[in-house]
Amino acid sequence: MIDLIQEIYGTIKRNKLRTFLTGFAVAWGIFMLIVLLGSGNGLIHAFTNAAADIASNSVEIYPGITTKAYKGYKEGRAIRLTVKDIQLTEDALIDRLEEIGAVISLGNQNLSYKGNFVSTNLNGTFPVYLKIQGYKIKEGRYINQIDIKEKRKVIVLNEKTIEQLFNKSEQNDAIGKYINSSGIAYKIIGIYKSQGNMMPGAYIPFSTAAIIYNKTNDISELNMLTKDINTKKGFEKFETDIRQNLGARHDFDSEDNSAIWIWGMFEQLEQQATATRLLRIAIWIIGIFTLLSGIVGVSNIMLITVKERTKEFGIRKALGAKPMSILRLIIIESITITTIFGYIGMITGIAATEYLNVISGNKVVDIGITQLTIFSDPTVDLSIAIEATLTLIIAGTLAGFFPARKAVMIKPIEALRAE
Repeated sequence: MIDLIQEIYGTIKRNKLRTFLTGFAVAWGIFMLIVLLGSGNGLIHAFTNAAADIASNSVEIYPGITTKAYKGYKEGRAIRLTVKDIQLTEDALIDRLEEIGAVISLGNQNLSYKGNFVSTNLNGTFPVYLKIQGYKIKEGRYINQIDIKEKRKVIVLNEKTIEQLFNKSEQNDAIGKYINSSGIAYKIIGIYKSQGNMMPGAYIPFSTAAIIYNKTNDISELNMLTKDINTKKGFEKFETDIRQNLGARHDFDSEDNSAIWIWGMFEQLEQQATATRLLRIAIWIIGIFTLLSGIVGVSNIMLITVKERTKEFGIRKALGAKPMSILRLIIIESITITTIFGYIGMITGIAATEYLNVISGNKVVDIGITQLTIFSDPTVDLSIAIEATLTLIIAGTLAGFFPARKAVMIKPIEALRAE
């Protein structure tokens, strides 16, 4: 065994440059595969985390503009959702609804506190809105049914809005204080931290917004949480029923998708899962072809080695060397090169993803008053890295088999005639 190791070492040492270039191709292949997988995971984790807090059964419905003529109405008519749609939609879909609400969007409003001002979107909402948007309450609470019933003048603000309105010494005691908006005093009852790319807004009870801002008829959107909808067909049936129900009340073609816009988290998760699968497949395809280039390099160097050592192998056979010993020599040399450089590629690849995780593991981009996470935890499971390396070693063994088989078939007389 020692003689075999010394012989393989001597062969590699005599062909340093060629061995290095072949090994580099192997190491580069496994390195790129791991880095690509890590980068793909970083993107996937960012997308997944952004939607993690949003209820998977949430649905939002927005009014649109018709693109089809219907019952004497021309296309291009703006659809207006009303307060009545809340109860009528709940009655029609009660068997598939967990909770329903609506939003009155009041646009940008100036909020002030002791000479500090900030402009933000003010919205009247129901309690269900918190779950639908996936906001996390940092302090205090969100709007509840009692606030709705009593039309309380209370408000929930984003933490960044608090930072802009209050001095540093007052920020920790913002709950319970009053801010002003167009002459109306609102009591702060909650501070939330938004996730993903949602722009921070300010939220008051739906009933309060309707009364104070004279929005007792129109609403900006319907939102709801569904129940017992677990399949794509089930969600499509639910969407069709919504369009038919609202279409009958507002006189638009239920097949006119532009009349109302329906956004469902279930559908988004389906699309995200499909995109994730395609991204992983693309990464593996690129990585595998990169690995193949290294395997081809190993096979080529073994073929060259066999050609250069034709006389040597012929003389070995003439002196009684068994074909299996020559076969073993070539295959072990191939395995040695693949294993050493494959391991180097695996270690450097893991190190690269860990470094990437340190410098960009929670990469965010400022988009105004909030931030968007675009990269998160770009690492690869150690088991996957090891499996990829073992696959490479097995492929390297096969790459050395065919040159080794050629070496075994060399006849002593042919070897002596070889130049």
